[in-house]
Amino acid sequence: MKRFLKILLFLTGVIFISANAICQEKTSSVSESDVKVEIKKKKKKKKKKKKIKLPNIDLSHWKVTLPVTNEEGKPYEIEPPEIFDFAKNDIAKPYMYIDSTKGAIVFHAMPTNSKTRNTKYTRSELREQMEPGNNNVNWTFKQGAYMKGKIAMDASTKDSNGKYHRTIIMQIHGRLTNEQRDLIGEDDNNAPPILKIYWDKGKIRIKTKVLKNLNATVPEILHEDAWGNDEGFNFKEEVGFRKFTLEVKVSDGKMVIILNGNEFKVYENVHMRKWGVFENYFKAGNYFQSRDKGSFSKVRFYELEVSH
Repeated sequence: MKRFLKILLFLTGVIFISANAICQEKTSSVSESDVKVEIKKKKKKKKKKKKIKLPNIDLSHWKVTLPVTNEEGKPYEIEPPEIFDFAKNDIAKPYMYIDSTKGAIVFHAMPTNSKTRNTKYTRSELREQMEPGNNNVNWTFKQGAYMKGKIAMDASTKDSNGKYHRTIIMQIHGRLTNEQRDLIGEDDNNAPPILKIYWDKGKIRIKTKVLKNLNATVPEILHEDAWGNDEGFNFKEEVGFRKFTLEVKVSDGKMVIILNGNEFKVYENVHMRKWGVFENYFKAGNYFQSRDKGSFSKVRFYELEVSH
């Protein structure tokens, strides 16, 4: 009897150990399988391509000026329809290109020998053309205009004092009609910019023009030296390198600039009324304000729209 009990206990132990081993083997097998599945999932995620993002910008009514020269030694420009394929243009690639991870057009500018008339600075900047390919069709304050952009500073160098270099990101530029040009004896149609919007050390700064003699009339008022610079205005919010929105609204005798839909600067005075004599066009991009060696800035435009 005792012998029988010993054999029974022995067999029971063997069965228990075997069952336990089988259970451990199954558990181990399932665990390894789970791990393999997780590894495969992670690999698939890594292999999965990042989603391509494109900027919401219609270039149908813009030309671009780049900080390089053409064969004639003038700043290189691309007008519609060639500007639609700027991403394939080898000359444009370093200075105006699409960042598909951010969904923006990047405008890159630095000091070069490519300078437009009456300035020592260079630009990678869009110029509005109401009629594609034609600079002679523009708008007046009385006709009204609106521009909105979603922008971010991508990168900027610093000066010898450790301050970021500034750049102009939006403008309203004045323009003489052919008749006005001939009336005052000028050799081009250039008139002063009534609006310059700067990215200035992380803040948004506005500069506009004021008439030196409020009693001036045509033709005196048409001369560039009849206008001076105002003191400038800084919005309170510091945008830094974050994304922000700028709006510019123009109507008869009035100009309004809006930052992020929260802060407003309104110009409605005799200077704006007098400015109504000029034609105008919008500019947007990167008009870099430094000649320091090795300096540069890159500005991202996610959205840009214009209406009249």
